[in-house]
Amino acid sequence: MTLDADIAAFLARPPAAQPASLEAIRAETDRVLLTLQGAPEAVDRIEDLSADSPASDAAVPVRAYWPAGSARGQALPALVFGHAGGWCLVSLKTYDTPCRALANATGCVVFSVDYRLAPEHPYPIPLEDFYRALLWVADHAETLGIDASRITVAGDSAGANLAAGAALLARDRGGPRIAHQLLIYPPVDTDLGTASYEAFADGYYLTRETMRFCWEAYLGERLASPPIYAAPLRADLSSLPPATVMVSECDPLRSEGEAYARKLEESGVPTNLILLEGMVHGCIHMAGVAPAAAGLFARAGEAVRAGLRSTPSVIAASEKRTATGN
Repeated sequence: MTLDADIAAFLARPPAAQPASLEAIRAETDRVLLTLQGAPEAVDRIEDLSADSPASDAAVPVRAYWPAGSARGQALPALVFGHAGGWCLVSLKTYDTPCRALANATGCVVFSVDYRLAPEHPYPIPLEDFYRALLWVADHAETLGIDASRITVAGDSAGANLAAGAALLARDRGGPRIAHQLLIYPPVDTDLGTASYEAFADGYYLTRETMRFCWEAYLGERLASPPIYAAPLRADLSSLPPATVMVSECDPLRSEGEAYARKLEESGVPTNLILLEGMVHGCIHMAGVAPAAAGLFARAGEAVRAGLRSTPSVIAASEKRTATGN
């Protein structure tokens, strides 16, 4: 294991004092993440939308990013994105820079979902909000100018958990066809004793105790026996869309991400496992302090573009990556 030198220098900084209240933690998390990001990329346009549903009074705010150079009148692929934050932190504004970069890298219209946060809104509310946004994007494809046959569900960390859960819901509820899953260092089980948790429990940005806090906020009393849509590593993964799973080398969540990729593959799902060498959890925000972190976007873009233009058999045969990233 070789930690990126710039990441190591960032981690060596003295830790800030921990805020006392959840509201203060949320504000401080947003502030810190914004200081780590690089300059925002230009995109074609950004729109604030509202994913409503006849079945619910609560519309889900969605911020849409059209990639730079988008041709008007051309149906683009879509990427429905869930942000990180342990289901209980972070806001759309904190993800403006990453979503711009994802739109340009993937060539997709990125729909960033402002799902409600735990613990005020515990499981299954964040997942159902994300799924409602997915349904809305698919149902309004023509109006939005997207190709309903090329929808990717995506997210990083807790958002990747929601994307994986939404793929299961779409399969089990007969929901929209999903062309691809992009899961960036996903938490997919509540087991905090994996090999990577033992190796990286402290000192590598995300800690075991932080993940315990986040899981408890999301699941509460369900933590001991989590529903499969919250812990998809425990689910039947057959008949799911092809997937790209990205894991950071020095991340407590690495083992479960790799296990999820293996189980998808064993379940007959074409799966592309990408190792982000030298990176830690949350590196989607770190291009401003570690230039190598920006490589996440290039590799995600390559994987999504390949996934959307390939049949599953082609992905399985020629696009699959191993844990070495080769």
